[in-house]
Order: sequence, then C-alpha cells, then structure tokens
Amino acid sequence: MIASPDRTPLPRQFFDRPVLEVAPDLLGRILVRNAPEGQMELRLTEVEAYAGGADPGSHAYRGPTPRNEVMFGPPGHAYVYFTYGMWHCLNLVCGPEGSASGVLLRAGEIRVGADLARKRRISARHDRELAKGPARLATALDVDRTLNGTDVCAGPQSPLSLLSGTPPRPDQVRSGPRTGVGGEGATQPWRFWIDNDPTVSPYRAHTPRHRRT
Repeated sequence: MIASPDRTPLPRQFFDRPVLEVAPDLLGRILVRNAPEGQMELRLTEVEAYAGGADPGSHAYRGPTPRNEVMFGPPGHAYVYFTYGMWHCLNLVCGPEGSASGVLLRAGEIRVGADLARKRRISARHDRELAKGPARLATALDVDRTLNGTDVCAGPQSPLSLLSGTPPRPDQVRSGPRTGVGGEGATQPWRFWIDNDPTVSPYRAHTPRHRRT
C-alpha cells in the first residue's frame, strides 16, 4: 500500500537556502492552487535553478528592474513572468533576501482538479501533458501576472502554497543542462527531474526562439 503524501505546509525556512539545494528538493512536493473555479494540486516533477547575479541565464543577472523586483525580496514568494507575448511561467524565490535566486517550475502531474486543467489545456492529448512544460503548467493552473509576488508560505488560503508531498528517492533524481539557456549558462546542470516520469518535458538546447528573456 502506497502511503499518502505528507500534507504539511513547507515553511519559509525551506526556501531560505541556496538555490541548488532548494531546486532538487522541490521534486515530489505538492503545489496547491486555490483558483476561483476550485482547488487544484500538482506534484512537481521537473524544475530549473537560476542563481541571480551569479547566473547569466537569470532574469536578475543585471540587477533589479520593475519586472524582476520580486526576485530580490524575501524567499517563499512567487515570481511570475510573461514571455513571447503569450505565455506565463511560475518561479519560486529562494535564498536570502537580495540574492534574487529562483526556481522555475517546469512540469508536474495534476493530481487534483484535472477537469479544470483540461478546460484550460484543450490541446493536451493526455493528462500527462496538462502541465508538461513551464508555460503549460502555468496555463493549466490559471497562473498569470496577478499572482506575481504571492506569498506561498501564507497558509492554505493563499492562491498558491506548497505541501511536503512525497520527495523521490535520491537515485530517482536526474540533472542536466537547462532548457533553452545559451551563453555562459548553457552547460550548467541546473535542471532537475524525476527519472522516467511521463510528465517531464523534453530537453531543448538553446535557439533564439527558446531564449529565456
């Protein structure tokens, strides 16, 4: 018999650590989305780490701007950005305040509220594709810029929160280059995923079209 996932909320201390510790530790955790239409839950299966001013692939590499200011704030908040004029992506701020580190949530398995996700992701052929990729994840969970800055440690009534879930065994965790990151950050093995999970997105090397902006 498989044990039920741990539903203990993740505290702010969980996020107040170096990004390369937080990122793989997010795998298997449960992201709860309290949307106007109902509650949804997603088990995280793929993430990417971005290390602020030390990372040329990060939005925060050149310092604070009105767009990325949430990244320079306290850990445990959502950073939502809009890209290519059509997609949103969801990140979680981590590390000490001012470090501007964050983890991009790349993929997951919708475990509660799949009926709501299907309405938003009508092109998905299977439920495993509902949140397979960062833009698909945000679309499935109805995440947009109105959620930018949300405190994910504010309790169960927050629009976004994290539960402990069931992390994978260490031997199930894989790492490799980040998707679509070029230049100096192209080879950093800062993408983490659960091995052989069908919801993990395919790796794509950097091209101008897939550049993280």
